[in-house]
Amino acid sequence: MIGSQERAIEGLKNGDKLIFEEIYREYFVPLCYYCLKYVDSYEDSEEIVQDLFVKIWEMHDEIEINISLNAYLYKAVQNYALNHLGKQKTKEKLQAFRDKSVLVSLGSGQDNLEEEELSIVLRHAILKLPEKRREIFELSRFDGFQNMKIAEKMAISVKTVETQMTKTLKYLRIVLKDYLTIGAIIALINSMM
Repeated sequence: MIGSQERAIEGLKNGDKLIFEEIYREYFVPLCYYCLKYVDSYEDSEEIVQDLFVKIWEMHDEIEINISLNAYLYKAVQNYALNHLGKQKTKEKLQAFRDKSVLVSLGSGQDNLEEEELSIVLRHAILKLPEKRREIFELSRFDGFQNMKIAEKMAISVKTVETQMTKTLKYLRIVLKDYLTIGAIIALINSMM
C-alpha cells in the first residue's frame, strides 16, 4: 500500500522512484482490467496502461492532480483507451482503403481512391481539433468567411482568428506530412470549400 494520497501525489510530482514503483505495482493490474471496458484484449489494455505510466514518469514534474490519485489514474486510463480506439478506427479505415486499392487498377481509379483516403484522414484530423479552433477553420475553409467576418461572428479578435488558423494549418501539415507536399495539402483544403 502506498500510504496517504498526499504523500503519493507529492512523491510522484517530485520524481520519487520508490513511490512511483509503489503506485505502479498497486494500480497496474486493476487499471488493465478497467481498461478492458474500452478495448478488446488484455494485451491492448496492458499496452495502454504501460504507456500511461511511462508518460506519468516522463512528465512527473508537470503533473497536476486536483482529485484523488485513484480517480486521476482511472480517468487517465479512460482517456488513453478512448484515444487508442480513435487511432484504431482511423488505422482500420486507412487499411480498408489500402486493401481496396489493391483491387483498383492503376490510373485515375487509383488516384481517386488515394484522394478519398486523404480526404478521410483530413476530416478525421479536423474533428480532433479543439472545438473553437475547428469552428474557426470550418468557417474559413468550408463557409468561405474572411477573418474579419469570423471574428465578428465568434466575438473574438481578428488576431485570435489568425493565430488559430496558423495553429490549425501547422497541425494539418504534421498530420498529413506522409501524404502530400505542403502545396498539395493547401490545394486539398481549398478544394474542400
